[in-house]
Amino acid sequence: MIICPNCKEEIDDNSRYCDQCGQELHYCNRCGRVGLGRRCTNCGGLMVSPDELVSNSMSQTSFSYSNPSLIRDPISISHVSQPSYRGVQQQFPQQQMAGLPSLSLINTSLGMRIEAINGAVIGRKQGPYANFFQENRYVSGVHAQLRFKPTIGWCIIDMHSSNGTKLNDRVIQPDVEMSLKDGDIVTIANVNLQVKINN
Repeated sequence: MIICPNCKEEIDDNSRYCDQCGQELHYCNRCGRVGLGRRCTNCGGLMVSPDELVSNSMSQTSFSYSNPSLIRDPISISHVSQPSYRGVQQQFPQQQMAGLPSLSLINTSLGMRIEAINGAVIGRKQGPYANFFQENRYVSGVHAQLRFKPTIGWCIIDMHSSNGTKLNDRVIQPDVEMSLKDGDIVTIANVNLQVKINN
């Protein structure tokens, strides 16, 4: 956890915004500390957004695309980690999905295939898919939720996540049910997942 420099409340590590007061957060490009202003009060480094920090670190550090399973910690400049996914796919009781079209969220380069359960939470700490995201601190403990609505089909809802959920590269608002279509791209913080629906 980190302390918001504006309201002094505890928030999730590596957040883009404080979920208490809404303050946009910036991090030192040298020591990684969160703060306000243009310069870090700890080391004098330049305060930048998380996206700028990732961009700077990617340009300064060689990154092998021959091993796409590597992902970069969005805050730590020097750290490259390989998440320990416990399997390509999780199996769930078939009766939970009876009568519904199947929905999969897939990232082949990361070896991820999430089979949707109606009402299931996507998050780093909670829900049936936590093992996929437990090493990614950019994903909130409770990040999003999958729901099936008879009138519009499968939907995704952002659950007031710290770093946002996108549908086809557009940020979705918290608590709004966004209909999913085959071929859509869902972004959970910094993880892209392709939607596959079989009716």
